[in-house]
Amino acid sequence: MSGVIGHTMYAILAVDSARKRKLPIVALIERNQPSYHCGAYLGCDVQTMPEAICVDTGSEVGYGTASMEKSPITGGVIRLWSLEHGGKGYRPREIHRLFYGRAHLVFGWRSEDREHTVPWDHLADYCAAVVKDCRRMHPGNERALAYLLGWIAHIVGDSLIKSVQPGVDLQLHGGKYTPANRPIQDMIAFHEVGRRELKLDWNKILMEAARTPVEDIQLHYMRAVAPSGALAEEFTNAWNPNHEDLARAVLKENRRYQVIRTPRIIKQLELIETRHGWDCHPELTRRSLGLHYPDMQKLAKQANFRHALWQISEAIAKLFAEVLERVPDLERPSAR
Repeated sequence: MSGVIGHTMYAILAVDSARKRKLPIVALIERNQPSYHCGAYLGCDVQTMPEAICVDTGSEVGYGTASMEKSPITGGVIRLWSLEHGGKGYRPREIHRLFYGRAHLVFGWRSEDREHTVPWDHLADYCAAVVKDCRRMHPGNERALAYLLGWIAHIVGDSLIKSVQPGVDLQLHGGKYTPANRPIQDMIAFHEVGRRELKLDWNKILMEAARTPVEDIQLHYMRAVAPSGALAEEFTNAWNPNHEDLARAVLKENRRYQVIRTPRIIKQLELIETRHGWDCHPELTRRSLGLHYPDMQKLAKQANFRHALWQISEAIAKLFAEVLERVPDLERPSAR
């Protein structure tokens, strides 16, 4: 689970962990939940754009970097999609190569840029420098600060679930993070934890997040602008202002397409009533190598999946606390 359901869930649970630690950022997050949730997904996953166009319907389909051979709508022919910018077309894979590592910091850089990977023990310093710069560059902007906290949640959640860092004990349907267990993670997070335990309105949460504006501070933390501020003083490498216009176009596209994707995601995750009881969408059964929803529930319980979510939320709150040690007044935006 590393898509929008997973990252939103990690971020939501991290607020509870932060509250138990009495971290003073909780109120700021709660006042700016859509931006916090958006940062927790689009703050990093810059490849959120179509993969192709269904020739029969003209609809944009798929997800950037996930290859496809036919339209999921009609089963017919597709045409590959590109982001048109500055007289050039950029395929999602190229966008991913350019910006994914810049957003995730601690992993995901293309091979020629891996020297720029931020060591885990420097991550709190990096995030704190960005927060300091946000307060200077965007005084009084709570929304941008909440977005940064969501971005931090994404980095930690991704790093743990993808085993970039230790800290999650999960063996679910053959591993911690596999194509076959991601449908299980999504379904259990969506229904058992999200709807049943936390009473979440997923459609409201995801649509509000997708409709939040681009935050300029993202271009800064991706170092896609001219170097400036505390971040440039502490991390002098990897700045490339030539990327600024393209990066801004990418962030706008992420939001535009996520508004289109959200209803599709929710529809596919809805339970279907059958003569044998409630079941998942057939596509999720296919991806999970034949599992039905009762099977997913059983495997998630055996693997203590809920505990893994708690481990991730605690790790996120720990990094929040480390950033607060470096920026004690984070929750109090500087005067305009």
